[in-house]
Amino acid sequence: MVEYRIDRHSGVATYVQIVQQTKQALRLGHLEPGDKLPTAREVVEATAINPNTVLKAYRELEREGLVEARRGLGTFVRRGLGAAATDSPLHSELDDWTQRARAAGLDRDDIAALFTAALEKHFLETGPDRHTPDRHSPDQRTPDRHPPHPRTQDQHSQGDPS
Repeated sequence: MVEYRIDRHSGVATYVQIVQQTKQALRLGHLEPGDKLPTAREVVEATAINPNTVLKAYRELEREGLVEARRGLGTFVRRGLGAAATDSPLHSELDDWTQRARAAGLDRDDIAALFTAALEKHFLETGPDRHTPDRHSPDQRTPDRHPPHPRTQDQHSQGDPS
């Protein structure tokens, strides 16, 4: 069974943390189809959050087709995600790399920054199945580059100071 850890200082909504942690457990094989999620009451007792927050997270997971609520029985996993089982060779290689990074004096944030940079190099932020072109490719589009708002452009071209 999954145990949720809520970071109140992360800036991430509590229900989103529950959704993310459930998805991670599905990806790693800690939760499998048929497994029962903790009841809202169990999560509230373990984390001291509002029961409606747990229910909101579970509704989101249900909307995504990952779990199903069974009246009077609980919430159950419908399907798994990915193939990143903890017994895969990739998991052990990543674990070894993390140990080497710590031995080299990097802290958690340093390691997270390196890993995030590697992910961003290979994947778009819009989805896990989108491959990002090489960083030096001229046709690469970054999500934060948007054309100026037309009204803003008009104001600047007319010398409007507002």
